[in-house]
Amino acid sequence: MSNKVRLQAVRDVEAYVPPAVSFIDSEAPGEIFGENVFNQVVMQKRLPKSVYKSVTATIEHGAMLDPAVADAVASAMKNWALEKGATHYAHVFYPLTGLTAEKHDSFFEPIGDGTALAEFAGKTLTQGEPDASSFPNGGLRNTFEARGYTGWDVTSPAYVLENPNGNTLCIPTVFVSMTGEALDHKTPLLRSQQAMGTHAERILTLFGHTDPEHVVSYCGPEQEYFLVDRHFFLARPDLLNAGRTLFGAKPPKGQEFDDHYFGAIPERVLGFMMDTERELFKLGIPAKTRHNEVAPGQFEIAPMFEKANLAADHQQLLMTTFKTIAKKHGMECLFHEKPFQGVNGSGKHVNFSLGNSQVGSVFVPGDTPHENAQFLVFCAGVIRAVHTYAGLLRASVASATNDHRLGANEAPPAIISIFLGDQLADVFEQIAKGPATSSKGKGKMVIGVDTLPVLPTDPGDRNRTSPFAFTGNRFEFRAPGSMQSVAGPMTTINTIMADSLDYMATYLEAAVTEGTDFDQAVQTLLTEIINEHGSVVFNGDGYADAWPIEAEKRGLANLKTTLDALPELITEPAMELFEKYKVFNHREMHSRYEIGLEQYTLTIGVEARLTLELGTTVVLPAAVRHQTELALNIGALKAAGVETDTSTLDVVSVPLAELRAALVVLKDALDDDSHHEALAEAEHARNALLPAMSAVRAAADTLEEIVADDLWALPTYQEMLFIL
Repeated sequence: MSNKVRLQAVRDVEAYVPPAVSFIDSEAPGEIFGENVFNQVVMQKRLPKSVYKSVTATIEHGAMLDPAVADAVASAMKNWALEKGATHYAHVFYPLTGLTAEKHDSFFEPIGDGTALAEFAGKTLTQGEPDASSFPNGGLRNTFEARGYTGWDVTSPAYVLENPNGNTLCIPTVFVSMTGEALDHKTPLLRSQQAMGTHAERILTLFGHTDPEHVVSYCGPEQEYFLVDRHFFLARPDLLNAGRTLFGAKPPKGQEFDDHYFGAIPERVLGFMMDTERELFKLGIPAKTRHNEVAPGQFEIAPMFEKANLAADHQQLLMTTFKTIAKKHGMECLFHEKPFQGVNGSGKHVNFSLGNSQVGSVFVPGDTPHENAQFLVFCAGVIRAVHTYAGLLRASVASATNDHRLGANEAPPAIISIFLGDQLADVFEQIAKGPATSSKGKGKMVIGVDTLPVLPTDPGDRNRTSPFAFTGNRFEFRAPGSMQSVAGPMTTINTIMADSLDYMATYLEAAVTEGTDFDQAVQTLLTEIINEHGSVVFNGDGYADAWPIEAEKRGLANLKTTLDALPELITEPAMELFEKYKVFNHREMHSRYEIGLEQYTLTIGVEARLTLELGTTVVLPAAVRHQTELALNIGALKAAGVETDTSTLDVVSVPLAELRAALVVLKDALDDDSHHEALAEAEHARNALLPAMSAVRAAADTLEEIVADDLWALPTYQEMLFIL
């Protein structure tokens, strides 16, 4: 099978012709950007002025939506969608599967004369009712309690999703139970953004901003992914079902030459990228950067900054679009954090900032950050938040799939720390002892070539091993996995920032009320925070063996696995935090914990069953056939009187025996049904299934390097990573 699959994949690459129409042959990118989005430009043209103002106030200023405008918006949205060729509408929501969900309904309803009329009322726009018991809910809903509601999120614009057989109007919504508890990622993200904005505005008011505009969090997620020829993908049941390879020997050449990173993009891949970007532009998704990533077959796209809620929705839509377009190009797009063992894993770096249209980003330090008190207060808020709630940040990225990535290759370690860079670290070191009086300035780089200009250099380097790094005008949370929604990490970041900003605003307000000089109060506050929470600042190498030892001395937790991290969700301080800022109640927090355990157990369970199946039905037979062929050959040579070295038979027999033994252990572990509690099941998956799977893989990967190529049915790493 492998040779046939390989041959067809090679033929497809050689005969590749991009199926998409390029920007050059159609409209310019600027002309098509947002053409399928019911955005504010479209609304201004189609809505009555009073309705448009009401909707805009909700979108831009966080004002409560006036229910009276729903009918007018629904009518305009329906007419616009029909003109775009839409036949159906769908409330799109984001359940705790981490995927996107949608229920499609037709616009057209039959009337008495045998014809049909397009209908779409305000109540239909604002609320839907999907089944709430069939999605992960962590005990918030029983199987017999099915009612759940979707609610229109006016802050995320509706859009038309194109399909060759008909278009669909998609309406981003929240998804809640009948009791109003969140069953999705969007609801808590909106709640957390509201809480954070309230306290950020208090800080801005203290710094003299009269009636500041609504502060929101911004997010710019960098999406890493792999592309694999679809022939190989369909010939790998592990990729098809688990998203990662459960077997695979290291190829002769991997990423050790560093020749793929930022290398020339293969024509087939570039065609795919251009096709996806065209679709993303039409949906108003601001794709900005594309390039090869570190591992062979790995790539990255980075959109521009957007409001966090919109960025989260766009990320989900981007992933769906990538999957769809990849198939058109004869490839499969893999978002798993570690689809190939031993090579670079994929992350989704979440670039994060706060701001509004008045002040821009509050994390812009300026040339002399030691004099920028407003920036220093917000930056200190991040330091306090990350140190106080490091466990929650780690839990926000915890999954069985991301466990394969954290602390390896391009991923940061599981120890949550902050990188500030030389300039800011120096400023805060000064603040710890008293007022900061200087800032390291930018330098100049003279390259030594007359035709090249003198290049300015930043006052500090970057750190790729830091989980939470300051990168000039924002912070970058590098721990999220490539497969997860950014809404989860952003909800946590918003909430812990709300707590820090609340703490600092309360401190400064009290100081001002008591007559303390404001500048002195700021200085005292900053000194207190850096002395109490500065241990979380680490500018060194997060991969160094000495760092876990040093981190332990500093009191920083090293939550290596998902099961180490998930309990952070249900500690009393964590539950009180989310309750205080009305992001989650205690039941919702426990539900997230239960869902985390369930997803962990299910993920490893699927992988374990696949490992047993493939090991028994694919790897073992191939090895036995190879052993049989060797034995027959040796026997024939002996019968002919030829002196024969039988050690080649032993080379196969040893790992074959190890494989058989490991498969027995794995089967016994899978058959063990003595664990009934969710935590016990998850611990069994970690402590028994994962080691048993590793033992099977070790033997199988050894056999892959020995067994004749024509007998090995699974496409190899060498083929999957390099044939594109």
